[in-house]
Amino acid sequence: MKITVVGTGYVGLVTGTCFAETGLTVTCIDIDKEKIARLQKGIIPIYEPRLDELVHQNMAKGRLFFSTSLADHLDCDAVFIAVGTPPGEDGSADVSHVLKVASETGKYMTHPLLVVVKSTVPVGTTMKVKQVIREELDRRKVNIRFYIGSNPEFLKEGSAVDDFMKPDRIIVGVEEEEATRIFEKLYKPFLLNGHPFLVMDIASCEMTKYAANAMLASRISFMNEIANLCDRVGADISQVRKGIGSDPRIGPRFIYAGPGYGGSCFPKDVKALIRLAEEVDYSMEILKAVDRVNEKQKKLLLEKIQFHFGHQLKGKRFAVWGLSYKPHTDDMREAPSIVIVNGLIEAGARVCAYDPAAMEEAKKVLDKKVEYGKDPYDVLNDADALVLITEWPEFRLPDVEKMKKLMKGKVIFDGRNIFEPAEIRNAGFVYYCIGRESVK
Repeated sequence: MKITVVGTGYVGLVTGTCFAETGLTVTCIDIDKEKIARLQKGIIPIYEPRLDELVHQNMAKGRLFFSTSLADHLDCDAVFIAVGTPPGEDGSADVSHVLKVASETGKYMTHPLLVVVKSTVPVGTTMKVKQVIREELDRRKVNIRFYIGSNPEFLKEGSAVDDFMKPDRIIVGVEEEEATRIFEKLYKPFLLNGHPFLVMDIASCEMTKYAANAMLASRISFMNEIANLCDRVGADISQVRKGIGSDPRIGPRFIYAGPGYGGSCFPKDVKALIRLAEEVDYSMEILKAVDRVNEKQKKLLLEKIQFHFGHQLKGKRFAVWGLSYKPHTDDMREAPSIVIVNGLIEAGARVCAYDPAAMEEAKKVLDKKVEYGKDPYDVLNDADALVLITEWPEFRLPDVEKMKKLMKGKVIFDGRNIFEPAEIRNAGFVYYCIGRESVK
């Protein structure tokens, strides 16, 4: 089978590469000529574990190709639309790129195929794609049968390849049995181990993606609210998390306190779902609160820093560990570090930051005054305090004695609660965390 994947971001590139790994012939399309030229040379535009290896491997085996022309690559069995749906000023998802791909498909398709919306889109978008394709075919005065489907991704940045190859579930939305048959053939390699394959109507499939992300975002904001209350009443959020996580109705995942969620999905999708509800005269009160809590939480570490230094940050030097919104990715979209680091700079402080993967991306979005170090210890020289924002594994067991020798001030602001307060206290540091007793 041959498929064409339009869009070479996280979703498109991972989708195309992983399908190629199963033996399909895949062409990934993007309008960014420079990006495609780099991909054709094997240069990967994003940091994602194992992706580099699989791209090179499947290019070498003649299964994975890259192009800027969709018209030249519609000799396939299925087209997956995986382009971006950025938020508009009102929070709604901009689906213009999705509909543009639909238009191009309708203009140039020559035989029956399955058109799949892989992008995260509001309910009703997939049917708009069908309408646009049909209108283009009518303009050409040709009657080519095609099938439409929704197939949202459930990939976590930092483990996207493993998530695709070993999915928790595969969900498709269809109108016709023939679309189901093609989906089953495409996903057969992933179904051999009994992973759930759920078939539903298209609107329910589109809604499932938004509902899943909104639920996970809600768990994060809820735990951050509880953590902030723990700070005020003397409880320990780490103990609370273990207590509620042991309840099988709740479970242990996505109940960690921190500086707020970021990334390409949760912030955008929560806002898009709020906006979608408003369009049908309904108010998503819980999700509005989730969004407000998250925006407030991103400022929490900055507030703790201001409190400790009596709002006198001018001239202070801060070391920052972690800039990406989560470990194992270079994604800086909506990252809490943006609020924290730029807030420090605006207050007159100096910032020297280190991240294992995201520093090139950070240079595009953070204040130009930010300095960058070559490793975690390099940024500690003469620092008045350390601010840990992203819990990369290499930060978990630092050489505390080395840190003491390098730092001018002995203060740590731990936004991920990865250090043990007693150990930090015994090492002579002042320690601030989230929802646990701070050591002063």
